Amino acid sequence: MKFADLGLSDELLQSVLDAGYDTPTAIQAQAIPSVLMMRDLIGIAQTGTGKTASFVLPMIDILAHGRRRALMPRSLILEPTRELAAQVAENFEKYGKNHDLKMALLIGGVQMGDQVKALSDGVDVLIATPGRLMDLFERGKILLTGCELLVIDEADRMLDMGFIPDIETICSKLPTTRQTLLFSATMPPVIKKLADKFLSNPKYIEVARPASNNTQIAQHKVHVTTRGKREALRHLLRTDNVGTAIIFANRKTTVRELAKSLQQSGFSAGEIHGDMDQNARNAELQKFKDGVISILVASDVAARGLDVKGVSHVFNYDTPWHPDDYVHRIGRTGRAGATGRAFTFVTDDDAEAIANVEKLTGMKIPVFALDGADATETPAPEKRERAPRAERAPRAEKAPRRERAPKAAAEPVDEIEVLRELTETPVRTPRARRDEPRPPKDVLTELPSQPGEWNGPVPGFLSVSAL
Repeated sequence: MKFADLGLSDELLQSVLDAGYDTPTAIQAQAIPSVLMMRDLIGIAQTGTGKTASFVLPMIDILAHGRRRALMPRSLILEPTRELAAQVAENFEKYGKNHDLKMALLIGGVQMGDQVKALSDGVDVLIATPGRLMDLFERGKILLTGCELLVIDEADRMLDMGFIPDIETICSKLPTTRQTLLFSATMPPVIKKLADKFLSNPKYIEVARPASNNTQIAQHKVHVTTRGKREALRHLLRTDNVGTAIIFANRKTTVRELAKSLQQSGFSAGEIHGDMDQNARNAELQKFKDGVISILVASDVAARGLDVKGVSHVFNYDTPWHPDDYVHRIGRTGRAGATGRAFTFVTDDDAEAIANVEKLTGMKIPVFALDGADATETPAPEKRERAPRAERAPRAEKAPRRERAPKAAAEPVDEIEVLRELTETPVRTPRARRDEPRPPKDVLTELPSQPGEWNGPVPGFLSVSAL
């Protein structure tokens, strides 16, 4: 099947051919005709399967007819992250170059003024993250009553990031007679409930997971200790013919520290994570695309939005907490028919997480041994072979023991003297019983005078004076 068989316009087909594509992927072949027929749709697919083009291409043809109005976008695409929103915007610019369509990107981390001005001029396509869209909506800067088409992309990721309440609010503000497309990697109960509530008789499409059938990616797991991760990573970067690599970590602090450590070790590394503003993230990503840096350390905020050609390696410095994130991470390599390699570092604490990944992908990830041995194993010390008894050197004769001098005879004990010492030892007067009354603390009736009792200096608080 070719793109020409899907019912797209000639202008759009020319843009697709100019981009270097003529054969649709599985999700594109199934989704594009249904979207052109104005049907609601549920697409279960991972990134890296051509999912974005499966809704961008038919949307361009649908929106080619109609007019724009100020503050009222004609279509809305919701994305969980800024990177994904920017990627969709790039697709619209690439495939819509032969159409008179205006697009606005509504994301956090950038100035709001330019975004408001674009909305005021009228847009055909609004690509937004839920947070910034809700912000402008509450300020009265945008109206959703004219939206004819809604796309909810990466719905399961929206769920993980806590955006489902915002999405429900946004859907309630849209016209009831609209076309809705929902894409997700999985279909948990919350997403199923969302689809049942806001989609009308949708067509259901599911494509195979690339992690389970993508033979273009050689996947490995490396058993390491927590302290041995950095050394194992440096070893692989130097020895595994790495061209460009993306290294994923679970925490932003780990991303920063790891990028700095790699730079100190002589690698051209950059970083991208959620604490960076959008301009800084874009600049770092552009350096990676331009080849200024060859290694990009990233948090999962970038896992589903990076679309860089020619990434040879993906390293999971931390085993992902969610198995779906594994699929999205390794999907940054082995794209568009190219081959790639993916390494996942696994510590003892990651046993459950890696088991969930293997359960999801339906495959047992092979173990990669560093230098022919598992990274957690240390070679046992070599045992010295003992020579046969006949060949052993005779032991040196022991020096004769020195004769000990005989013990002096114990002196006889004078029992009478011992008894005398015992009887002369002063005996301490027994303490008064607890049930007997004690004298007041501030009064001293008499000074001790018996042998064996107090005969130290007189305390000052007694105020005793000499006569």
